[in-house]
Amino acid sequence: MRFTNVSILGLAHLDAPHRVTSAELDVRLAPALERLGVRPGLLEATAGIVARRFWDEGVMPSTVATQAAELAISRAGIDRERIGVVMNTSVCRDYIEPSTACLVHGNLGLPASCLNFDVGNACLAFLNGIEIAGLMLESGQIDYALVVDGEGSRFVTEQTLERMLDPACDAASFRSQFAALTLGSGAAAMVLGRSSDHANGHRYLGGVTLAASEHNRLCVGHTDRMDTDTRTLLFAGVELAGRTWQRAHEELGWSAEALDELVLHQVSRVHTDTLAATLGLDDAKILRVYPEFGNIGPAGVPYVLSKAVEAGRVTSGARVALMGIGSGLNCAMSEVVW
Repeated sequence: MRFTNVSILGLAHLDAPHRVTSAELDVRLAPALERLGVRPGLLEATAGIVARRFWDEGVMPSTVATQAAELAISRAGIDRERIGVVMNTSVCRDYIEPSTACLVHGNLGLPASCLNFDVGNACLAFLNGIEIAGLMLESGQIDYALVVDGEGSRFVTEQTLERMLDPACDAASFRSQFAALTLGSGAAAMVLGRSSDHANGHRYLGGVTLAASEHNRLCVGHTDRMDTDTRTLLFAGVELAGRTWQRAHEELGWSAEALDELVLHQVSRVHTDTLAATLGLDDAKILRVYPEFGNIGPAGVPYVLSKAVEAGRVTSGARVALMGIGSGLNCAMSEVVW
């Protein structure tokens, strides 16, 4: 899907305040590791995740999504009364209902005419939200769109540790739940508008997507548990990414050399290394955040983009690739000209 009149006007991320190291999790898991013959340090050595972040206990996804949204709106310099839609894209939700987007809408005091709804598609939801916003903007249905995401991994991590320490937890169950310990917390928000109205915006050109839904049971998540066939998921996801990359080459004119910054949804070191090697990506163009922040789910892509901008890695006119693979499986690749 291509766009000619869509721009990013405001972008923000929030870091959760509490740093929890993988070494600390190893100490807590020591009885289970010894019982199952698992060597300590596996999370850090294999996944490359040194730490992840937690919010304060009781902090809700809508709260941090709202805080990120306030920053993004301020940076965009727009009148919030003209925001026509707010979409929440987080895996983590405050409740089954109302939607988390509705809570953010109320927190921000957005107008009654502003649509509000949640978009769910595992780790691709934020990228899907940008696409929906683009369609609404180019059709003239709205003036501005707000996409938000707030993720918190404290609860699922604590519940997973509890199950792993249960003497009834066998090696197969331990392996199945291990990927849940890679999850991190964070929040991100983005304001989009029409390029014709904002010469200083960052043009969103659209992108390509592919599905491989025959793999829709490889990673199954609940509020308190995530079961993953890690090895099969890695190979199936990278294979799908390879086909999506080829489509991006054909439809977007992509090549590893033509792109200036590669903003990836980051699951682990193994995942990132394998993806980069398979697609022939230049590691110098990838800002790796997983060692300190873990896998932040659908907040990951805007979070990394915001950090890359903050670090001065993204300059005016740069071609920036946004790339993600989500449980299901789905893969999306899109481009921003900064």
